[in-house]
Amino acid sequence: MSNTFSEVVIIGGGITGLAAAFELARTGNDVTLVEADKQLGGVGAFFKSGNQWVDRFYHCQMPSDEYLLKLIRDVGVADKMYWNSTHMGFIVDGNRYPFNTPLDVLRFKPLTFMQRLRFGIMSLLIRRLGKGLDLDNIKIEDWFSRLYSPEVWGKILKPLFCSKFGTHGGNLPALYIWQRLGRESNVAKRGYIDGGLKTIIDAIESNIKSSGGAVKTRSPVRSITEFNSHMRVMFDNNTAIDCDWVLSTIPIPLLKETIKGSRLDDLFQFPDIPYQGVVNALFFLSRPLDNLYWSPVVNSDTEFDGVVEMTELVKTSQYDGRHLVYVMKYCGRDSKLFSEDKETLIQRWSDELIKLYSNIQLKKEDILEVEVFKSPYIEPIYPLGYSNIKPDFRVGDSHLVVATTAQIYPSITSCNASVKLATDAVTYLRRLDSSIQ
Repeated sequence: MSNTFSEVVIIGGGITGLAAAFELARTGNDVTLVEADKQLGGVGAFFKSGNQWVDRFYHCQMPSDEYLLKLIRDVGVADKMYWNSTHMGFIVDGNRYPFNTPLDVLRFKPLTFMQRLRFGIMSLLIRRLGKGLDLDNIKIEDWFSRLYSPEVWGKILKPLFCSKFGTHGGNLPALYIWQRLGRESNVAKRGYIDGGLKTIIDAIESNIKSSGGAVKTRSPVRSITEFNSHMRVMFDNNTAIDCDWVLSTIPIPLLKETIKGSRLDDLFQFPDIPYQGVVNALFFLSRPLDNLYWSPVVNSDTEFDGVVEMTELVKTSQYDGRHLVYVMKYCGRDSKLFSEDKETLIQRWSDELIKLYSNIQLKKEDILEVEVFKSPYIEPIYPLGYSNIKPDFRVGDSHLVVATTAQIYPSITSCNASVKLATDAVTYLRRLDSSIQ
């Protein structure tokens, strides 16, 4: 290997690409980060509302997010973090329930008393009960039906999982859900950073540039090819960058388009797994709702399947004194909902939200502004046994390295998991090329 640093081009300016570029740049490596959009962040992108920048999709930090919190410290914005206790609700058959304490579970009317008792006991023991089991090869429907009973699965849990993963909800490996329980709880301390994800993303970008790295937005990649023992990244504007390594962080379907017909395509052995997208509406309200951070919605005559009262965590000053509520529907990017026009969706979901909270007299005039954002590649849908087919970082013997959400499993998709993935990918890349220090 050469004694000079190798040049690395990172494709995708989401949190994985940003974290990888930061790590390489701060150790003096020649790195260029390219992003197709005009804005960095991926699903962490933001928009201007009034005088404030607002996250397009809801995000928070958890005390267990060690990789993300380290990155926040490293880029110098840890002093902007604050923490609050948050609570959960559950909306079933149009009725809203708090769902935080053992007493809340015992009062949860959608289940019989014995079902509530079993639900509470199993939920307390589930982390212990999963240890030693081959959960990667057990369907979540099979495991939860045994733990909670087929009746509880059918009435509460199946609609809950299918709301996020569609018809795949019951077929997911139980390992994925079990892993998720290690990060979240009904009553949880959650964190947020003043200014939202824009604060973190701007700080990372600034650090990359001050360390000599380059950041290019509005730069869609047309193709990635091998060229004279190097890699060539060709852009839509017919410009190109030749480099030693490419680290791709974009979703697998997009990456496959850029390598189609090349030797890289022949080497590419990643499993072809589907993705769920999301349609997300932000309601800026003049008043709060139930003062519950997160409430899944089941069988309640709403198209959206979750309500996040963001201002239970975030200061209202972040939203010019307004209360912000996210409601969302997970769906495929080829679904009718995903292609529906914004105004039609806003009208329908506004009516549904008002009806859902009619007993607290939520009115149309309480809705001050509504914005809609969509993302096509939110969540990979993993098959049973995915641990055995989860792809490695390197594509064959090429100089293309891949780090995407399809490699996060069994961790849940989150900013923290994305930062860890970036850290692991950079470590892997350094082992491959000793000139990358």
